[in-house]
Amino acid sequence: MRRPTRISWLVAIGLAIALLLYLPRLTLAQSTLAQPASLAQPTSTSSRSGRATNSTLVQPTELRGVWLTNIDSEVLFSSRNLVVGLRRLARMHFNTLYPTVWNGGYTLYPSQIAKATFGVELDPYPGLQGRDVLAETVVEGHRLGMAVIPWFEFGLMAPAESELATQHPDWLTQQQDGTQIWMQGQFPRVWLNPFHPDVQQFMVSLLAEVVQRYSIDGIQLDDHFGMPVEMGYDSYTVALYQQQHGGADPPEDETDPEWVRWRANQVTRLFRQIVATVKAIKPTCLISLSPNPRQFAYDRYLQDWGIWERRGLIDELIVQIYRSDMDRFELELDRPDVQVAREFLPVSVGILTGLKGRISDIRQIQRQVEAVRDRHYAGVSFFFYETLGNRDPYFQLLFPTPAQRPSIQDRGF
Repeated sequence: MRRPTRISWLVAIGLAIALLLYLPRLTLAQSTLAQPASLAQPTSTSSRSGRATNSTLVQPTELRGVWLTNIDSEVLFSSRNLVVGLRRLARMHFNTLYPTVWNGGYTLYPSQIAKATFGVELDPYPGLQGRDVLAETVVEGHRLGMAVIPWFEFGLMAPAESELATQHPDWLTQQQDGTQIWMQGQFPRVWLNPFHPDVQQFMVSLLAEVVQRYSIDGIQLDDHFGMPVEMGYDSYTVALYQQQHGGADPPEDETDPEWVRWRANQVTRLFRQIVATVKAIKPTCLISLSPNPRQFAYDRYLQDWGIWERRGLIDELIVQIYRSDMDRFELELDRPDVQVAREFLPVSVGILTGLKGRISDIRQIQRQVEAVRDRHYAGVSFFFYETLGNRDPYFQLLFPTPAQRPSIQDRGF
């Protein structure tokens, strides 16, 4: 074999150097081509601790949640759908599940409290029969490393024709003209009276039942835990008001500041009862709340969550900011009352990924997630599972690596 000359060695070295210089460019080009063309790779962001979220060495701290609904969605209606859906979410590095368990006047798990109260222990939808969807979610969700926080979606609201409403008409509140019906879009709803002791006992028992029976990580209430400002003129509430106000009737103006404050305080008392009961059963059970922005929640639904977080009644806050306009979205992010709450507990942002027939644009979702991260919020939760759509690669770009959930001890997101 002929010995290589000095010139051939120099040529070989030169080719090796050129190849080394070219390879990084080739790798970058291949990586770019592998991404969805319409969505750029999110830039590296930081967690509360200042560590990069795309680090492979240390997991970032970020809430990555999703609500699982039984409306306009099939994910809960068979064991196979549920397992497939949860494994899909795990692959996309979600870490928190909020499955609805109280919706449309029914529980989505076999409930002895519901059965004793209005005679139906489980939502009669065929896909739920013979199953315990909450138990299935807990087992599979925990196996995949995700927290499971049951979501009591309807709160104090109920369908007007539900067994709960028709069997307990004295539990319902009303407007000044005696009307009990409150329209949610095209659906007639009624509202349970949070001042009535039987309603209080029902709600406390319903949540306590779930905490006692299931190995859950927390419970969640939302914007339906309150009541419309127009309500509160039922005979029970009027008599209670008169008893505490020297026989005077409630103001005719439903927005009268003192009348609003008095009713909001009654809602707070019920919330405090729930928290005390839950914590007595399981001190580590998180109290999660997903309300509307604070002023709207208080003015329209008598829900004073600012007081709740200042009194230490909430462990996790996810403010629903369902806005398609980025200026309005960022305005809500920057409100002082939300900034104050962030000093005391992890505050995340609810982002609308779409509704039936109206899916949010993926670019809008990306911009909103980036705006949340830029302001160092605790994370995001998406409403709702079905509207993630067939867009897994885009969400994998938003969540390229696993993340741990924030805890109440975390500060400075």
